[in-house]
Amino acid sequence: MGRITVRRAVVKVTVGGDPLRRIDTLAVEEPLEIRVAGAPLAVTMRTPGHDVELAAGFLVSEGVIGAAEEFRSAIHCGGPGSGGEINEYNVLDIALAEGVRPPAPDVTRNFYTTSSCGMCGKASIDAVRTVSRFDVRVDPVVVGAERVAALPDRLRAGQSVFDKTGGLHAAGLFDAETGELLVLREDVGRHNAVDKVIGWALLQGRLPLRGVILQVSGRASFELVQKAAMAGIPVLSAVSAPSSLAVELADEAGITLLGFVRGDHMNVYSQPQRVRQEVLT
Repeated sequence: MGRITVRRAVVKVTVGGDPLRRIDTLAVEEPLEIRVAGAPLAVTMRTPGHDVELAAGFLVSEGVIGAAEEFRSAIHCGGPGSGGEINEYNVLDIALAEGVRPPAPDVTRNFYTTSSCGMCGKASIDAVRTVSRFDVRVDPVVVGAERVAALPDRLRAGQSVFDKTGGLHAAGLFDAETGELLVLREDVGRHNAVDKVIGWALLQGRLPLRGVILQVSGRASFELVQKAAMAGIPVLSAVSAPSSLAVELADEAGITLLGFVRGDHMNVYSQPQRVRQEVLT
């Protein structure tokens, strides 16, 4: 596995005090090139680790696959690392199952994504309204407001790399009925963290993700709602604000979208019938 953190010398400055030299821990950001059957598909800037899940989740988000049996294998190849050296883990070649159609070249998209925006390069908003094979609107899940309110703190408690660096987003899947944490992933890119948890679910044969809550550490963008829809996730909860397009898509797809989930407060932007007010026992 590639490095997740690195240590660098910094100068800590305090107003009115003397500068101090110290060692700081940084989250690693390196490119990952995703190939399918040897053909380059995408490059994303990510934190190394769980790369197969990341690639699998990306393929789900792009509508290429939607079931574990459609993903055959993955192998790492050589690629550039931080500092210019060769990192053998920065190129991942995916083999799809026999009969699964590989992604077609799409001139409307430049498949280079940054750690802050996985939709960069889309030619128009219509091009990102990928049609999901799962109908989220039929999911009967209902979640208690008190349970949702507790999720940001539980997500934060599981961010081991964030504790060292302060520089990573997180995404976690929680069982809506029991509150059990199913999986948590960290990354410099919030869309990568979500792809990692979706990829985990795909490889575990858990798609569609009925009856779960996707909790994210940042804001709720259009892209994160899109990824939730592609994986069949009925509830998306964020500690910060959603965008107008995120709310529009969530309502259209039948996803319950919550924002500003902080303390005992939250805003429900779409499908509020899934959120109930009651005290958990």
